[in-house]
Amino acid sequence: MEQQDNQKNISNRKKQYMVWFFGGGETRDDRFNIFTGTFIRLMKEIMGDDFDFIRGIYYNSNILNVIWTLNNCQKPLIDPYRNRFINSAVGQIFSNGYHPDIQLVLVASSSGSIIAAQTACYLSELNRENHFFNKPIHLGLGSCVISKESDLFKKLLEYQKRGSIGTFVFDDLHDEDDNARGTGGTTRGEAYSNAFGLMFPFFSKKFSGPSFLNTHPEKGHVHRKRSKTIQKALDYINVLLIKNRLAGEEYLVKVKEVVSIESLSNPAK
Repeated sequence: MEQQDNQKNISNRKKQYMVWFFGGGETRDDRFNIFTGTFIRLMKEIMGDDFDFIRGIYYNSNILNVIWTLNNCQKPLIDPYRNRFINSAVGQIFSNGYHPDIQLVLVASSSGSIIAAQTACYLSELNRENHFFNKPIHLGLGSCVISKESDLFKKLLEYQKRGSIGTFVFDDLHDEDDNARGTGGTTRGEAYSNAFGLMFPFFSKKFSGPSFLNTHPEKGHVHRKRSKTIQKALDYINVLLIKNRLAGEEYLVKVKEVVSIESLSNPAK
């Protein structure tokens, strides 16, 4: 009864939080890998209309999405609103239940982390005088190639110091043995060199196998293997909503209930 009353109070009150998820480059509006599909399903179950995912931002070609990622993970875009990905994401953020007092939370995985990071930079710049949001944006970037030495990452820290960005979750959303982390480097040349090494490690002195192209559920690259698991979704939710409280306290009962049920139904291998 207490849990039902809690959910009723959440549904009846003014929207206080809005969590937007940016999926990886293979995500489509109606097609997801196991991690993405599970994360969206569980987050909707936990947060209802206070959660949604960014739609229609990728090219139909995965190769073009990879190229965009490699080209734009080193520094903030000069004119972000003219970029089709950022323009689309911002339009969705401002159209679905938006109001200035809302706590905006942007979370992302893989290639989506670059779009989320660029969107966070744009919104932080747009909101210098707090005309659009009265609270700092919370940000969670996972399984991504953004380097901590890049101008993009340093700019996010600058916005956090200024107060435009609140909680910034990064390291906790990365697998320690995923050698794709940070490979976007500080220049496009470095990004492409690292990408070649990840895909063809037998030609590389820097990277070891398996190849990033190997999607085998057991022998493949860990970045690709984890995208095929429910456990990754549970780990993300635990880090974002339980450990870091990105959506406050009111969802904790529901989060723990949903994660517990899903964990029992799908024990980690």
